[in-house]
Amino acid sequence: MAAILETRNLRKTYRKGSVPIPVLNGVSLEVGEGEFLSIVGRSGSGTPTILNLIGGLDTPTDGSILARGTDISGLGRKGLALHRRRTVGMVFQSFNLIPSRTALENVTLALTFGEHPLRDRRRRAVEILSSVGLGQRLDHKPGELSGGEAQRVAIARALANGPEILLADEPTGNLDSATSDEIVSLLRGLNRDRGLTVIMVTHEEPMAREVSHRTLRLLDGKLVGEERLREFGGAG
Repeated sequence: MAAILETRNLRKTYRKGSVPIPVLNGVSLEVGEGEFLSIVGRSGSGTPTILNLIGGLDTPTDGSILARGTDISGLGRKGLALHRRRTVGMVFQSFNLIPSRTALENVTLALTFGEHPLRDRRRRAVEILSSVGLGQRLDHKPGELSGGEAQRVAIARALANGPEILLADEPTGNLDSATSDEIVSLLRGLNRDRGLTVIMVTHEEPMAREVSHRTLRLLDGKLVGEERLREFGGAG
């Protein structure tokens, strides 16, 4: 398995006043290129924190995060911004769309932070939204979309700049079961058909087992279990 991402002895401690609050306690893992990896854990286990660290939204207290061999934990603000622009795309439970912008505008705005010429941004945004089934909803604002449609816009936005790794933080947490199945199927299709590496954190272990090549279990900031579910790179 060729590792596209690796963490080594990753630790994160927050402080509440003078009291240290450890959240991650020495997490080491590898993610293969083209793998669908799910990290499962209940609330308080540290799953959102590890995704934020991998995504460059936060920095570790100790340890390292290697993306294509580059240790992003030592990067400054500009380096982390480039990492978020070129290497990772993030999908959040709460969608994090701009409410005053249409679906098309939300995705086009993401493209302004990339290296796409101005004349190509609208065309690319239309293509990406159409690829996730929203070709007829381009001019609708988030408040005019269903939860599943809003999450599809968020996925399209995350794909806008062609990331190598898609990070999904509880992507079905605000959705009903039928819509959750649709979103998870979309993520699985991106992994299967495009070879996109997907790292998903979730409380829903049965759902994770259905779509992942491998699951890791996080408890109290430590990895406590691993399950290999399908042949990596196979049809499953």
